Amino acid sequence: MRAAFLDALTERMEREPDLFVLTADTGFHVFDDFRVRFAPRFLNVGIAEATMIGVAAGLALEGRKVVTYGIAPFVTFRCHEQVRDCLCHPRLPVTIVGVGAGLAYGPAGMTHHAIEDVAVMAALPGMTVVCPGDPVETRHAVLGLAGVRGPAYLRLGRSGETPVHAGPLPSFAIGRAVDVADGGDVAILATGTMLATAVDAARLLAARGIEAEVVGFPTVKPLDLDRLDRVAARHRAVATLEEHVASGGFGAAVAVRLAGAGWGGTLRVFAIPDEYATHAGSREHLLAGYGLSAEAVAASLRDIVRGRPLRARPGRPGAGRAGGSGAVRGRAGATRPGGPR
Repeated sequence: MRAAFLDALTERMEREPDLFVLTADTGFHVFDDFRVRFAPRFLNVGIAEATMIGVAAGLALEGRKVVTYGIAPFVTFRCHEQVRDCLCHPRLPVTIVGVGAGLAYGPAGMTHHAIEDVAVMAALPGMTVVCPGDPVETRHAVLGLAGVRGPAYLRLGRSGETPVHAGPLPSFAIGRAVDVADGGDVAILATGTMLATAVDAARLLAARGIEAEVVGFPTVKPLDLDRLDRVAARHRAVATLEEHVASGGFGAAVAVRLAGAGWGGTLRVFAIPDEYATHAGSREHLLAGYGLSAEAVAASLRDIVRGRPLRARPGRPGAGRAGGSGAVRGRAGATRPGGPR
C-alpha cells in the first residue's frame, strides 16, 4: 500500500503546486527520492505529531492543501486535540495518513497497534475516514481525496498487502462501496486491510457450496448507505470484517444502520476483541489468535448459513475462550472478549 500511496501522491504533487507533505520523523526510505524532488514542499517537523498538525493547519489557512504522514497510532492519538481543534473545527483541507493500520506492526507491541483509530477519528465532526483494501484502492483513494473539502484520515497497511483487484476501478469514489464478488447465501462486508481475508473466506465457502457476496467499503465515513441497504434487502445473513475493535468501528456503523431500518437478519461482526495484545507477534499470528483468519471466518459463516449453533472460537492459541466475533439475530452484533495473551 505504501508504494501505491507514494505513486499517487507523486502524481498529485506534480499537478497540484499548492500541495504540501509533512512527516513527523518517519517514512525515510519511503520518501528518499520524494523529499529531494519536492524539497520546498516536503517538511519533516521531527518527532512532534502535535506540531505537525499545527503546521499543517497554518499552511491550510494560507490556502495550501496538506498531507501529513506517520505511524497510525501516533498521528491519531498523540495529537488528537490538535486534529479536533485545529483541523476539524475550521474544516481545513488536511489529509492525515496513518501507516501500519491494525496489527501491521505486530512485533512492535501494543504501543504500535492501531486498533481504535477508526473510532477515534470517525467521532470527529466533518472528518472523512478512508480505509482502502489493497494497493489499487489505495491509489484511487489518494487521488480521490484531492476533491474532499475538509479533513480526512487515510488508514493504510504497511507493505506486502495482497492485491484484490486486478486493475483500476473506474467507478471508485470516496463514499462509495466496491463490489468484489457476487453470491446469494451470505454477504461479507469488509473494510481496509481485511478485504483480502474476506475474499479468501468467500473462496473457502464456495468450496463448501456456499456463495458469498463480497463488498468492500473503503470509506467508513461517510458510509455508503445505499449500497448497504441493497445488501440488507438481498440477504438475511450479513457479516462485517475489520482489523479494529468492534466499538465505534465499521461493524458498529453497519449495525446502527441495519437496526435503525428494522432489518431482521443475522449480523456477525468480526473484529478485534475489547483488549490489547499482551505479547508481540506477526500480524498473521495475532489475527489468527483473535479468530480473524479466513478459515475462522468461513467456519463461522457456514454455521450461520446452515442454521447450526455458533461455535466458540479460541481467544488465544491453546485457549477455549470465545474469539473476535459476535452474532445477534435482528439487532446489532457485539464482539466477545478474547485474544492473544
